[in-house]
Parts: sequence; structure tokens; C-alpha cells
Amino acid sequence: MVRVTPRIATLTGFSLIGGAALAEEVIEAHHDTEYHGVRIVQVATDLEHPWGLAFLPEGGMLVTERPGHINRVEDGRVERLSGGPDRIHARNQGGMLDITLHPDFTDNRWVYFTYARGDANETTVALARARLDDGAPRLTDLEEIFVADAAATPGRHYGSRIDFKPDGTLLMTVGDRGDDEHDPDTHRAQDTGDHVGTTLRLNDDGSVPGDNPFMADDQVRDEIYSYGHRNAQGQFIHPETGAIWQTEHGPRGGDELNRVQAGNNYGWPIISHGRDYATQEQIGIGRHAEGMESPIRDWTPAIAPSGLDHYSGQAFPRWEGDFLAGALVRPAIRRVVIEDETVVHEEEILRDTVGRVRAVEEGPGGHIYLLTDESDGGIYRLEPAD
Repeated sequence: MVRVTPRIATLTGFSLIGGAALAEEVIEAHHDTEYHGVRIVQVATDLEHPWGLAFLPEGGMLVTERPGHINRVEDGRVERLSGGPDRIHARNQGGMLDITLHPDFTDNRWVYFTYARGDANETTVALARARLDDGAPRLTDLEEIFVADAAATPGRHYGSRIDFKPDGTLLMTVGDRGDDEHDPDTHRAQDTGDHVGTTLRLNDDGSVPGDNPFMADDQVRDEIYSYGHRNAQGQFIHPETGAIWQTEHGPRGGDELNRVQAGNNYGWPIISHGRDYATQEQIGIGRHAEGMESPIRDWTPAIAPSGLDHYSGQAFPRWEGDFLAGALVRPAIRRVVIEDETVVHEEEILRDTVGRVRAVEEGPGGHIYLLTDESDGGIYRLEPAD
């Protein structure tokens, strides 16, 4: 496998980051699953905790690295973009996080991304946008358009998945920031006076849509779409129904798959399927409560879900309509079959094969792309085996 030296090198007009692989490599020619043989291709390596990816209509993709970088990846080449935000605080789970394109990206070139913003004493999560130059490897016209009211000690539970709805508004998850779950009466995920433990709905300029569910309630922040979440790091919007699906981290056990609906309370930490790390006691009052939504699926023991997508079936036709969920613990992809909002089957794919799966996205041609959350993480593509 060809590698560049640690200095910045140039190849056919691309600036390449040190250590990035320049050639794709098949690491497993045939990996068996229940229905399909899968070939695993390593697209790029030596990325430091890659977190989010977005496919470009002209080819290639944008990939974030948690220490604070946005890269363009194409044909095995990794080029680091200039012009990103300079207020990123990278510590533990914080840093540069998710990324997505504006629905009209072809015309306006807007790229949206989230990151931990602050200093060694306190951080929150911010949303910014910038235009991707269609020539040079750079971002321009950077705007920080929203800063969540979610300040806490740095390092934990930022949430931070972002996706555009068909109506042009953007959904952004914000974690509970590691708040103490031992006292549900004072837990910030149930206190709608700030943005902790929520899904937010924003216009593309960071303003508040006038039809958000709590606009008439002075006790709830206008940006809030749903609340009572612990740390949602998987999200997609169903391409046919428009339904919003999320996976979120529980504590010791109790990871969740939820269908998220406007105005609903998802219970954390009053209801939970998880247990306290130190005492092993059940968190909250139980698994169900009036006025709170229970998960469609819970994973106990925990899988630490991150990344979630709906699969079209183009390259793997027997997976059509299934959900693909990444897992950081017992690293794998979970193929989840849903009928009438009920899980009817689940398959674990790639267990301990490529590493901790931070993101999973269907890409061009129906191929499936993964990011592995490692200090030497990579991008992997799943395609049909011969």
C-alpha cells in the first residue's frame, strides 16, 4: 500500500495529509452475511477519529476528524480543507463532529458541520456552515449560525448528528452533556429551559422555524423539537415516509432506537432500560411512564450505537428497507428489519472486523461506507463480493 510521508505532499493538484493512504485495498474479498457476500475495501487509513461524512454530487466525500479537521476524500486521496472554524475544543468525545450538505448544495455550495466549542473549563456544541470551493481545497464564507445553550465540563455527550428534512429545515441532536442521572428531578434533559438532551429543528440560517412544536410554550426553548434524550449519535430521515429515526447511547445497557416525533419526551433519565455504572441499580422509575416515549428497540448489553442509515437495496437487494446501525462496543453493524415500527429481525455484521463503527452511510451505487473511530481510523466500503 502506497503512503505519503508525514510532510504535505502534492499529487495531481491535491494536497495530501501526512500518512493518508493513496490506494484502496481489499481487506476481505468475501465476508459472509445471512443474505449477501460482502467485499470489504479500505478506502483510506490513518485518519484520527473520523466522525462524520457527506457524499459530494461531483464525486468523493467530505470526512471530519475529531481533532478539528475537514477532509475531502476522492480516489483514495485525502486532502485537508482550509477555512474551517478555529474555536474547536477537541477533548475526549469533543472536537469536530458531524457534517452534511445543504439540499441545494449544487447551487449554493453550503456545507454544514458541528463541533465542540469552548475551552478547558466549559464547552457546548455549535453549528456552522461554509462554502466548499469548487476548485481549491478550502472552505470560504464561514458562518457560525447556532450555538447550543448546553454548556458543561468538556468532553462528554455532545450528540451532534445533523440532517436536513424534506422541508429544508435541519435537525441537530444535542446530548445531555454527561449530566448526573442520579437525580431525575433536576436533570437537564428534562429541563426544557436549555438545549441539553434534545433534538433541535432550525432553519438553514440557524433561525427558528415558526411552526416548531413548542413555540407557544414559554417554558420550552423555541428550537426544541423533542427532548429527554441522553446522547443521540445516529439519525436518518426516512426517504419515503419522512419519519425521523435515531439511535442513542444508554448508560450500562439501555441503548435505544427511537422514532422521533415533534413535541415528544423520550424519558431520559426518568425512564431507562439502563443501569448505573457504579451501583448497577436501575436508572429512573422503570422502563415506561405516562407521557414519555419508550424505545422501539433497546440494546442490553450496550452496543454504543453511532451512525444510522436506511438502505435502498441497490447493491444488496435483500437488505432493501433495512436499517444499518453502527456500534462502537462489540464493534459491528446491526442490520435491523422494521415492520410497522416493530423490530422483527436483526443481524450483526462485521463483528470485530474493521474496528469501532462511528458512522455508516449508503453511498453511490448502493455501496455502504463506514468510518472507524480509532486514533488510526479509516474509511471502508462494503460492496457485493464476486
